Amino acid sequence: MNAGEAGRPLGGFEGRLEAELVRVVTERGAARPGLATVTWQRQPGQVERAAGRLLRSPGLARALVTTPSLLLPWLISSAVVLAAGAAATLGTREPWVGLLAPVVAAAGIAYAYGPGIDPAWELSRSLAVSDRLVLLVRALAVFALDAALGLAASAASGAAVGITFGWLVPMTALCALALAVATVSRSANAGVAAGVAGWALIVLSEQAATGRFAAAVSDSALLLPYLAVTVICVGVALYATRIPREVS
Repeated sequence: MNAGEAGRPLGGFEGRLEAELVRVVTERGAARPGLATVTWQRQPGQVERAAGRLLRSPGLARALVTTPSLLLPWLISSAVVLAAGAAATLGTREPWVGLLAPVVAAAGIAYAYGPGIDPAWELSRSLAVSDRLVLLVRALAVFALDAALGLAASAASGAAVGITFGWLVPMTALCALALAVATVSRSANAGVAAGVAGWALIVLSEQAATGRFAAAVSDSALLLPYLAVTVICVGVALYATRIPREVS
């Protein structure tokens, strides 16, 4: 199987082969007690079965539903932070949701990457799907969910349309930065630190230059720099995951 084939969702015979690989990986993990074993030995739920049908890959579906930043505690904490931002926006008329949403999403994207934080990371490397595909599916799912939470919080706070959608571009750039650092350093914590530090620097710089924190999400002059950061960091993340895994 070449690198291109390993990066595609599987179907038919290849899908059955991957299902068998998942079974073998599970049996291999039975001799190694721990959270990873529990993760792979449990029976698939309705969400995982639906994801498996959609992605045409049982292993990729298992990797998706075990994404740390898609688990219930993380989702609850993200919703609480954005709800607090919506309440603060209502009280102060400052776009706190727009300022909080990018860094919340960046942290979630950083924790979508495996080494050090994913209990299934080591065992998942035996699956017949590439690192890039697992990373892409997880990152898109986390980004889409955080964007939906942010939009809901913005709508609830009555923020202006320009602010509501203005933070989606810096959110994309910040997520790309966090992902690039996480993949290069193989540390989710490093990715989160880079995302938080980068956003704090931007917000404080705009406050010093314009006297408004909101300029970080409303200044159209920042659009091209945000897009440039996104392209560069996505390229870095792809380069860091360029080496295909061996199927063992």
